[in-house]
Amino acid sequence: MSIKTKLSMILSISVLFILLLNIALNYYTTQENLQQDSEAKMVMAATQIAITVEQTAYSSGYVDGVFADMLRVASINAARSLDPDIRNVTNEELVDLAAELGVTHISLLVKSGNDIIVAKSSAEEEIGLSTSDWGYWHTAFQELFEHQQVLSVTQGQKGESFWSGPFEFSTSNPEFIDKWGYYYDGKRNYIIDPYIRSSNIKDFVKVTSPDVVVEETIKANPRILEVTGINPDTFGNPSMREDGSDETHRKLKNRPIMFGTYQYGSLDQDVEAVNRAVATGENVVFVQTIQDKKVLKSFIPISSDNRPTSVISVVMDYEAISSVMREQMISLVAISLVLLEIVIFGSYIVAGYFTRPIQAILGTVNDVADGHFDRRLEVTSRDELGQLAGRINAMTRNLGHYTSQLKQMVDENLSVKEYLESVINQTADAIHTTDTDGRIISVNKAFEQMYGWKADEVIGMKPDLVPPEMEQEEAERMQRLRSGERLPLIETVRMRKDGSQIEVSISTSVVRDEHGDITSIISVSRDVTERNRMEELLRRSEKLTTVGQLAAGVAHEIRNPLTTLRGFLQLQQETKKANPDHIDLMLSELDRINLIVSEFLILAKPQAVHFQQKDVRGIMREVLSFLDTQAHLHGVQFRLDFAEEPALVHCEENQLKQVFINLLKNAIEAMPKGGVVRIEMRPEPNEQVKITIEDEGEGIPPELMPHLGEPFITNKETGTGLGLMVSQRIIQGHQGTLEVESEVGQGTKVVIVLPAAGSVAEEEEQKES
Repeated sequence: MSIKTKLSMILSISVLFILLLNIALNYYTTQENLQQDSEAKMVMAATQIAITVEQTAYSSGYVDGVFADMLRVASINAARSLDPDIRNVTNEELVDLAAELGVTHISLLVKSGNDIIVAKSSAEEEIGLSTSDWGYWHTAFQELFEHQQVLSVTQGQKGESFWSGPFEFSTSNPEFIDKWGYYYDGKRNYIIDPYIRSSNIKDFVKVTSPDVVVEETIKANPRILEVTGINPDTFGNPSMREDGSDETHRKLKNRPIMFGTYQYGSLDQDVEAVNRAVATGENVVFVQTIQDKKVLKSFIPISSDNRPTSVISVVMDYEAISSVMREQMISLVAISLVLLEIVIFGSYIVAGYFTRPIQAILGTVNDVADGHFDRRLEVTSRDELGQLAGRINAMTRNLGHYTSQLKQMVDENLSVKEYLESVINQTADAIHTTDTDGRIISVNKAFEQMYGWKADEVIGMKPDLVPPEMEQEEAERMQRLRSGERLPLIETVRMRKDGSQIEVSISTSVVRDEHGDITSIISVSRDVTERNRMEELLRRSEKLTTVGQLAAGVAHEIRNPLTTLRGFLQLQQETKKANPDHIDLMLSELDRINLIVSEFLILAKPQAVHFQQKDVRGIMREVLSFLDTQAHLHGVQFRLDFAEEPALVHCEENQLKQVFINLLKNAIEAMPKGGVVRIEMRPEPNEQVKITIEDEGEGIPPELMPHLGEPFITNKETGTGLGLMVSQRIIQGHQGTLEVESEVGQGTKVVIVLPAAGSVAEEEEQKES
């Protein structure tokens, strides 16, 4: 696809995206505005109905009063006609009296224990009714009997010896709404109850309910499908049916549906909406699909005395909003399509204008790609395309220059490669390269000669170079190598093709690609069999030399006291007398011979040791307490500088004591005129314990320093030099080091470094694992 087409498509797609975004924003904005407008209309309709309900309440109160006055007059006239004793009044008499007074029926109420019941009535269904569960009606009856007037009940109309309850459904016949009056003058044993019954409930509703306004509102606004007056106290109770009817709550004041209809109801969601409207005092509006019709439902709380007393639900057909949205969408899409066609055509023309210089650049680049580095572009502008053309010309010149250099470098690399291959093939070390799975990639001639395999026999194969007993060790080395660790040169054993073993030193390294991933492993092997034999012979020769030196030293050191002993013995043999002084000197010379032999045996014979974890500070303090008397005799003081934390090491306690005794005795003997021996002991950061013993003695001559630790090398008249040699052997057995620093006339410092107990334990665990 050409840049011209791509540029045109990019512009067109961008404009299309903007148009779609504009359509979406217009759609949601219009939808929101229409919903808000519909909500405002529903609130207006609900407000009008609420006003009508309030006006109807005033009208109903007026009608209530008129009927109450009529019933009071009828009650007074009935009292004049009826006997004060209810036993003398018959139901038939009440029928005639009701017709005469122009009321529907007359009932007589009497006390019966804690209840007040209808004892006589012109309506048979009324006789025997109990009023104990009539609420404030029962309270009004009790107050009439007690006070001849109603005191605490606020409902209805009050008068002297008279009380009239509000319009309400009849208990004996719930299909009708009645108006009752109750009269008691204290001259009789019953309450006179005349009442007027409407022809049916619908006639009363037309007078006292806003249904007429609801019908007119729906006629005036066809978009409104239903208006419902809801009583929040009983709406949604368990006895309410789906259509809003309720057998339990059927009075005017507690009916769930106070007026209107409930045909577009979804009870669970409507109950939640009613509760939210009452709790917040705000309108609740949502869209719902009911009876396969999408509707907009609103629940408007109607407040009285600053509290919600009822909720008016208005259901509006959503089709009106949808039709407006469809019309607007069609208009927007049509306009957008026209604009898109214009943009596509214009963008194609504009893209052609901008791509013409690019086509010229492309032609030149193609020629350069074919190797024609002499091509140049003509720069006619200073914009980005002109700058690009200038950079392409510079790139072409540089490519021509770099290409010639690359050719020269390729030739040089080929010669270097041939030279390296020649060196690898001519070297005496066996070199072989393996992939990450252990298959051999390449070998040199030295490998073929050392291991016995030809190149074509092992390339791509995994030959058995490692003896079976060393496979685990080799696997661990490879794992460490792959993890990035640099492996030192090791000496080990490998197998030839014929199964024989060869001693080799092996250096192994990895080859990585530009991403740092391992691509191959190079191993360089060198035959060290002959070298090891020579080293072993050399070690034996050195041991023999050392033994000879020790033997010569021991012989020399023992010959002198033996000569003395021989002389004294010959003297005593000639004189036939034993001189005590001679005997003491002979015993002293024998002790010296015994000392030399004992120290020599320590060097020659391995001692059984039992290592334990000890605090070196405690061992040193025991040695100091042992040598304290000798130090005072020589005028020597010990100054200690020990760390507060424990200096724990794994050691053989007696051997360390021997080392400290040897070194401290040397320090004491080096200061014949007295002085200070400084002893410092503290743990080091690298898991080591450092012990320093420094004196202020005569020091060691420089010519003796290189020979310290050799037998019979000492600057003391009676010394053997074996003490320092024994100390060095003990410290080496504890995996530590012993170093001596000295300057003539300034003193000597001995530094001992031992591994701490933690580091020794870790090394032992690694050896065991």
